[in-house]
Amino acid sequence: MLPRVHRIVSGEDLRSTQRRGRRSAHRLFVMVYRKTDRESPSRWGFVVSKKVGNAVARNLIKRRMRALASHTLLANPMGFDTVVRALPGSAAASFDELSESWALAIREWQE
Repeated sequence: MLPRVHRIVSGEDLRSTQRRGRRSAHRLFVMVYRKTDRESPSRWGFVVSKKVGNAVARNLIKRRMRALASHTLLANPMGFDTVVRALPGSAAASFDELSESWALAIREWQE
């Protein structure tokens, strides 16, 4: 579970990050990130629409993404806002496939 300080909780912040951030598209998700003040904690937001699947599938994807985000926070605890939008293929993907795509996306935004 991500602590509240590391979650994007307002719709305005979520939309702002999606509009102004840099986009990294992958087969399973689209990650949009932007640098913020180095003093502010990194925050994560997740968008999983009904196109991904039923409620059980959507909640599974969100849990997996939160777990990956919490691991990412260990290396990048400050200075980023990130929104991850799940694509329909993510429902059929294993956790290993999701984490491989996640690692590629993180490498892209660290460059």
